[in-house]
Amino acid sequence: MARPTPAAPRFSYKGSRLKPLRAFCQVARLGSVSRAAEALYLSQPAVTLQLQALEREYGVRLLERSGRRLALTREGEALYALARPLVEGLDGLEAAFRERLRGLDAGELHVAAGSSTILYLLPRIVEAFRAAHPAVRLTLHNVTGAGGLDLLRSDAVDLAVGSMLDVPADLDYAPVYRFDPMLIVPPGHPLAAKPELRLEDLSPYGLILPPQRLTTYRLVDLVFQRAHVPYTVALEVGGWEVIKQYVAMGLGISIVTAICLTEADRARLVARSLARYFPPRSYGVVMRKGKYLSPQARAFVALIKPDLYAPREYDEPGHSAR
Repeated sequence: MARPTPAAPRFSYKGSRLKPLRAFCQVARLGSVSRAAEALYLSQPAVTLQLQALEREYGVRLLERSGRRLALTREGEALYALARPLVEGLDGLEAAFRERLRGLDAGELHVAAGSSTILYLLPRIVEAFRAAHPAVRLTLHNVTGAGGLDLLRSDAVDLAVGSMLDVPADLDYAPVYRFDPMLIVPPGHPLAAKPELRLEDLSPYGLILPPQRLTTYRLVDLVFQRAHVPYTVALEVGGWEVIKQYVAMGLGISIVTAICLTEADRARLVARSLARYFPPRSYGVVMRKGKYLSPQARAFVALIKPDLYAPREYDEPGHSAR
């Protein structure tokens, strides 16, 4: 025959568990009912009643006299180890809560990001964060690839913002924005007004690309190799602004992510979508799995939303990039 499930214990003294536990912890800490009563602003009989109620509740002796002091029994030590953090946590809850709220408007925040993310994606987000939390000291760590992952894993930064193709098992990546791949050429280039672009059309022209160690180069190489289309790299150089400048000078053509094309580029570049051949590039938040985010970090992440940064549209063939 199955045993009946034991009923939840009833606590009779004034219907509160916290008060007797608080009294018990004070007596255990101070070794005296009278001193505990003074600390709690209660009478000695009230503290005694609370201790007696607690002992009835658990059916064991919790305290015994040792000379002029009250000492914990073995059972009392076990209960004290469990009850002390609970009582101290509840007693300090209001102060901790107010400190947590103040943390939204003070402290430090460290964010890792690559140059393109810092230059093109983050300005409006940083502007909004600074306006809402002027007391927070924000540090943007300009890193690329493995450097940002190392900072995350060592807790040197709170989070990272950028683009990832392969996500390691110990990290979480939440993509937020997606940008199309774009061919950029100088005005008047034969590809600027070509009605329909094919991947083969790029073969005769030298490409200006970031260094081979970076994701963009690897992705371009992968797409051309899979399509069995030959291509030539005329120049490797770091930085989208440098690449755009060299393309505008007529030193080659390039394949860039739409994130880097600005209003200022309209007069010097023509941008054509290559979404037919290349996948869109995502940008989002990277965090170490299981990491607790500070209030400052949560506030920053909350601002990384699509409505803050809408992807730009681009003109059709024969027109410049917007």
